[in-house]
Amino acid sequence: MSKVKDLTQGDLTRLLYQQALPIMGTSFVQIAYSFTDMAWLGRLSSEALAAVGVVSVFIWIANSVAWLNKTGCEVTISHCVGSGELREAGRYASHNVSMSLLVGTLLTIGYALCAEPMIDLYSLEEGVRHDALSYMYVSLIGFPEIFLTATLTGLYNAIGHSKVPFRIMCIGLGCNMLLDPLFIHLVGWGVQGAALATVISQTVVLFLFVRKAQRDKLFDSFPFFVRLRRSYVLRILQVGVPVVLLNVLFAFVSIYMGGVVSRIGGHIGVATMTTGAQIEALTWNTANGVTTALVAIVGQNWAAGHLRRVYEVYRRALTFTLSVGFVGMLAFLLFSEELFSLIVPEREAYIAGGLYLRIVGLSQMFMMLEITTGGLFNGLGKTYLSAGIGIVGTYLRIPIVLLFISLGWGLEAAWWDLPDLCAEGACILCFLPRMESPPTGSSCSTPLG
Repeated sequence: MSKVKDLTQGDLTRLLYQQALPIMGTSFVQIAYSFTDMAWLGRLSSEALAAVGVVSVFIWIANSVAWLNKTGCEVTISHCVGSGELREAGRYASHNVSMSLLVGTLLTIGYALCAEPMIDLYSLEEGVRHDALSYMYVSLIGFPEIFLTATLTGLYNAIGHSKVPFRIMCIGLGCNMLLDPLFIHLVGWGVQGAALATVISQTVVLFLFVRKAQRDKLFDSFPFFVRLRRSYVLRILQVGVPVVLLNVLFAFVSIYMGGVVSRIGGHIGVATMTTGAQIEALTWNTANGVTTALVAIVGQNWAAGHLRRVYEVYRRALTFTLSVGFVGMLAFLLFSEELFSLIVPEREAYIAGGLYLRIVGLSQMFMMLEITTGGLFNGLGKTYLSAGIGIVGTYLRIPIVLLFISLGWGLEAAWWDLPDLCAEGACILCFLPRMESPPTGSSCSTPLG
């Protein structure tokens, strides 16, 4: 597989689903990692579940930062491929891999130094706090793997071979599913065992990715690590930083909300928020699979000057994601407690979780519009548009929640995010017409925006 896949030709629906289905599969595999940990730990105690849930927010931040080079690959490489500049694509691949290792290592060191103050942002019982720190320290071993894996995933998505990450991640999931019950229950390592199982699985995944990239001889066997050049770094930062800012700032809001929830509802409130978010991720990741495929298809076609195909593939992607949102809304409204009890069988937890899912179910259609249109903007290289809209909408949650709490809504107040999603949807529709042909000359090397 030394050649990339041309996404500027052929039926758009077929291309969209050929790309999207493996990406969706990869997303569900990643969800399954968390579900596997949550399911086994939920049978230990709700305290263990809450501890891992707290740490999962900080791991989410790390994954969000890893999107710097995942998005960097998907946008820069797809643009280079669309404009026929494969040598430049190889240079961007090398720079993204090198940057991801550097950033991942620095973040690991930062987390190790600040673990205790980070965990103390939550009002946790001492036992829950101890478990959370244990899970955090073991998880840090796998942080560089997270960054490199995300980058290589973005690379394969950009060249139209999204099946590769899916197959590799399935092997990693199999390892995690085997090791979780062994380490958590049979060996008796509890939350530390869950973290170690995940780290080993991540290492296996990275090893398989590296071997695959070497065998495929992508871009004439591009070097994995190079001395960074300013022009390439700046363009990667230009497309990647807005996405990172959106995800990280969203995580900060989640941390703040976690503190509010822990004060109002204790460990049950924290378990409800973190586990509920994992369930909601079923619809989010389905839509994200489609929109990640959209980035590659839009990127190649925009760089090639095929604007009609760009509009058409966006329309088809939006039709699909809105359908997913409608199904998710019905499922969350009608089967909320049943879905939650599959993860946490404690009555108090799944009743609280049922209320959470019924509320977030109302926002599903708006979320689909936001995610899909964000994929369009990212494919055009205009990541600042989707990120800016998302950041404003995300931070609207804080005053809305504080208002509802002041009205005496209690824990329920924290779950309402419909108003900010409505605002985001309106803003997206206003900016949607901002599409134009690529700049004259090289659409691969010319700065975007």
